[in-house]
Amino acid sequence: MKVIAINGSARKTWNTGTLLQQALEGAASLGATTELVHLYDLDYQGCTSCFACKLVGGPSEGRCAMQDGATPLLHRIEAEADVLILGSPIYFGSMSGEMHSFLERLLFAPFVYSNPGGSLFPRRIRTGFIYTMNVNATISTRLGYEKMFAATAGSLQRILGECETFCSYDTCQFPDYSKVVMEYLDPVHKQAQRQEVFPEECRRAFEFGRRLAGG
Repeated sequence: MKVIAINGSARKTWNTGTLLQQALEGAASLGATTELVHLYDLDYQGCTSCFACKLVGGPSEGRCAMQDGATPLLHRIEAEADVLILGSPIYFGSMSGEMHSFLERLLFAPFVYSNPGGSLFPRRIRTGFIYTMNVNATISTRLGYEKMFAATAGSLQRILGECETFCSYDTCQFPDYSKVVMEYLDPVHKQAQRQEVFPEECRRAFEFGRRLAGG
């Protein structure tokens, strides 16, 4: 059992990275081999719409033809991953740009324009997506984030395999709020969230990874 986690945050050890690491520890508790990849360490770009992946019988049919820093990771996911866990903070109402670009590369190549839509990914793997965000659950719903979560999960499920979504709301954004202008959030509340609520989020992430690895 191989579990690969992909961190779409520039910060390796803050909210998103920490929850991904906890999920991997949960998977490892069942004997899984784990790997954590930080997208901001890679030099790559999103899909360039070359359509080489769509040419029937072509050398890159079903696979991204681009060659850059994402290519080895895409190959490892295809060849090795039994479980794929993605993680991203919410930036301006969506996942990070790095994660969005990576998903373009991961999902568009094997997607088939059949009716209904098909997939050339060689096997089915379980997937999960961890989102972290500054807003609470009520505001997330009001802003319509759930539609984006559901759309992403639907794409992952159709192309790779079953998908489960994990949301961590109202996260602490800064280690020290006194160093930034912050007039519409309560720094005391945010620090309390980090100290009192986030440990429970880590426990949930551990169980999330364990569940995905356990099937």
